[in-house]
Amino acid sequence: MPVSAVTAVLVHSPYLGPASLRPLADALAALGHPTVVLDLRPSVSAAPVHQRLIGAFADALSDAALTGPIALVGHGAAGPLLPAFADELEDDVRCLLYLDADLPTPGQSWRECNPAPYAELRGRSRDGLLPRWPEWSGSDPLAPIADADLRAEIAEEAPEVPLVFLKEDRPSVRWTGAAGYVHLSAEHRSDADTARDLGWPVRGVDLHHLAVATDAEPVATLVLEVLLGSQAATGG
Repeated sequence: MPVSAVTAVLVHSPYLGPASLRPLADALAALGHPTVVLDLRPSVSAAPVHQRLIGAFADALSDAALTGPIALVGHGAAGPLLPAFADELEDDVRCLLYLDADLPTPGQSWRECNPAPYAELRGRSRDGLLPRWPEWSGSDPLAPIADADLRAEIAEEAPEVPLVFLKEDRPSVRWTGAAGYVHLSAEHRSDADTARDLGWPVRGVDLHHLAVATDAEPVATLVLEVLLGSQAATGG
């Protein structure tokens, strides 16, 4: 089956919204690739966040009324949820693509994997809510976005996520199918190295985490290269 027959379902980070991925969706569409962008923001407002995200994902795909195979493309903190999302769709998923994303840690929480950053974030939380991601992710992550309207939209969409999200165990579902990785920032180069060690197709470019919004055309090309590589690896 040609990779062009597989719909790319773009899943934004729980700390951002769909505006962060719309430039990438437009670039994939310009290359002739069918693409859908989901909006899962309402599901991150209360605990249990992971379960609500999984339910919202299933509802969103049902509403999209997609037919045929899909590839799930998760950006950033959406990565650990991809196997659970795929499990909701059973045999429809051909590939998981981690886009400058965290890799799954089944059954472990973010707090367990990042105890020191968690302590710092807990100290900055108010009323059980994390600061919005642009406020705690280090140097201003929105600064590279030259388009003022897009920058404002991404900032406005960033939700206040409950602190408990970082304490919840991540889904224990494990994915054994095709997978690939595209890294965009130095922060996720180690994740790309892990993916490469697992035998996944990996592509990368030295840009920044939100290159999905600022450099959508080259990122779209890398995404399609990985989808082609994952298909070749599985004999598709």
